[in-house]
Amino acid sequence: MRTIKLIVAYDGTAYAGWQVQAGDRTVQEALEAALAKVTGEPIRVTASGRTDAGVHALGQVVGFRTASRLPPEVLRRALNAELPRDVAVLEAGEAAEGFHATRHARRKRYRYLIDNGPVRDVFCRRYCWHFPAPLDAAAMHRAAQCLVGRHDFSSFQTSGSPRKTSVRTIYEIAVRRGEGPTSGRITIEVEADGFLYNMVRTIVGSLVGIGRGARPEAWLAQVLAAADRRVAGPTAPPQGLFLVEVEYAPKEEPPGSA
Repeated sequence: MRTIKLIVAYDGTAYAGWQVQAGDRTVQEALEAALAKVTGEPIRVTASGRTDAGVHALGQVVGFRTASRLPPEVLRRALNAELPRDVAVLEAGEAAEGFHATRHARRKRYRYLIDNGPVRDVFCRRYCWHFPAPLDAAAMHRAAQCLVGRHDFSSFQTSGSPRKTSVRTIYEIAVRRGEGPTSGRITIEVEADGFLYNMVRTIVGSLVGIGRGARPEAWLAQVLAAADRRVAGPTAPPQGLFLVEVEYAPKEEPPGSA
């Protein structure tokens, strides 16, 4: 048996999230159906983490074991021929014995996009949160820096996915407004060792409160210290969120892996 690692991109608009759910269309289900056709095996895949309904991925990491001897590049092409057009395998490679896409992930980076123009961009409606009121991206960035470091992020967690601990480490968080033709676009990027359920979307919803002037910059530190979801801002809608990339320790990636 071989362990294969995939890098997968998907548009989450038409899916009820990553994880298989009875009666709902999911990305995991689509990928496992394609694998069954290509390999002739019933394969269950493991991802770096679950994404919710409407959330997208630019670099979801997926692992599975198979008896198939298809070379990784042939496997990638065959899967893309079977997958729906809103899911694509970007890379495929051999992974180390025992590789686990969830347990061995060390860092993840998420990106959230806000369409901050007075008139919505109809071509970005599936990939941005349209917020027409002016936002101060610089104030949002300054406020967000209090989240960098190891903290209890209970205030930014919604119920739905139990965790052993709500302590996480954010390595970087940045809020930037585009320039020129993209000046109406605000990008929020967060990199951490892990994320709680709806953590990024709740951070974004809280930052928007600061950006529109409803809250002072110092408020976000108070929210963090409270460890109480009720004091944070609303959860931002899912369509603006992208899983960008997942980082693994070098020992989990043998030479020639994806």
